[in-house]
Amino acid sequence: MKRLFNIYIDTFRGLSKEVWWLALITLINRAGTMVIPFLSLYLTKDLDFTLTDVGWVMSAFGLGSVAGSWLGGKLTDKIGYYKVMVRSLLTTGFLFIGLQFLDTFELMCIGIFVVMLVADMFRPAIFVAMSAYSKPENKTRSVTLIRLAINLGFSAGPAVGGLIITTLSYSGLFWVDGITCILATLVLIRVLHPKKAKVQDSVVNENPQSIFKDKAFWIFFFSMILFGIAFLQYFSTMPLYYKDVHALNELEIGLLLGLNGFIIFALEMPLISWLENKTYSKAGLILFGAILTGLSFLILNLTGWVGILVVGMLLMTIGEMIAFPFSNALVIDLSKKGKMGEYMAYYTISFSISHIIGHNLGMQTVNAVGFDNTWYIITGVSVVCVLLIMFLKRQLNITGENT
Repeated sequence: MKRLFNIYIDTFRGLSKEVWWLALITLINRAGTMVIPFLSLYLTKDLDFTLTDVGWVMSAFGLGSVAGSWLGGKLTDKIGYYKVMVRSLLTTGFLFIGLQFLDTFELMCIGIFVVMLVADMFRPAIFVAMSAYSKPENKTRSVTLIRLAINLGFSAGPAVGGLIITTLSYSGLFWVDGITCILATLVLIRVLHPKKAKVQDSVVNENPQSIFKDKAFWIFFFSMILFGIAFLQYFSTMPLYYKDVHALNELEIGLLLGLNGFIIFALEMPLISWLENKTYSKAGLILFGAILTGLSFLILNLTGWVGILVVGMLLMTIGEMIAFPFSNALVIDLSKKGKMGEYMAYYTISFSISHIIGHNLGMQTVNAVGFDNTWYIITGVSVVCVLLIMFLKRQLNITGENT
């Protein structure tokens, strides 16, 4: 047991202290955005919005995310990742506090759009910072550490948020959200100021290629949208499937979804560390992750046995653990011929688009043709994703970029 523990700890060795600080800041920030999981409840319960109103507010949420990711990439290339991260985090804190004072449909749509616009400027910047503070051989593991922080934050956030709502009210939730963003800013200024932080890999392209001329990237971009659409079903339509078809209660659904976070926390870093030492290409590993994710939907229609839900969750989780870190590492490689902030912006935009399309598509499809046919359709989406990644792999081989 001690040997296994030492092997696990060894997978974290070699990462710079700056990457560890980035992970802590991400953890504080993600745990702090606890308003998001309760947003629909707040809008319907406290503000008496209709479900149609909530749908439009969530659309404003998605559009703000897309605009923020794009703007964050542009500003990162222009003024640097540090200034973008500080300004985004600090302003988001005050915007979260102010959001509680908006009580009409129109103001809430504008408010949510502005909050997400500012908040998601942070996302491209932190990936560029992570790349700068990581040695080339550690980049994929650094991404994995940031993902662990995000997952821990998202796991802790809703639990703490529920406690705050119960004891303080929704107003307290907005205050805590805002304050945690401000605290994360103070930590960032204290430990990652350019005079204190050590850059380990600064890639500056004096003659950057336009991202719009990068054929390989756009194949990758659309494949990530499709992967995101499939993956997000596990956090929108799948819980309904667990309840309506397999009659699971809220506790059982929570445990099943919690299995995803537990496996990622326990196994993702050792798995990525092991795969990094193999000769597989990044595109090949992303392809394998997409195949596993597609299979996780297909097998649900093969049997009515409740245990198949666990098998499906395991397949999706392993697919996610492989696809996300290596897709991030691949886009870092591709960005070296252009502007890194811009590449990271469009990478995050691909998942913002998945959010805009995926949840609504899944719900509408279930409503129209039922769960079984929906899983076949999502499997089909995954197949197209796999074909695109195969095409990407071929394109990278042609250009000699398939690392």
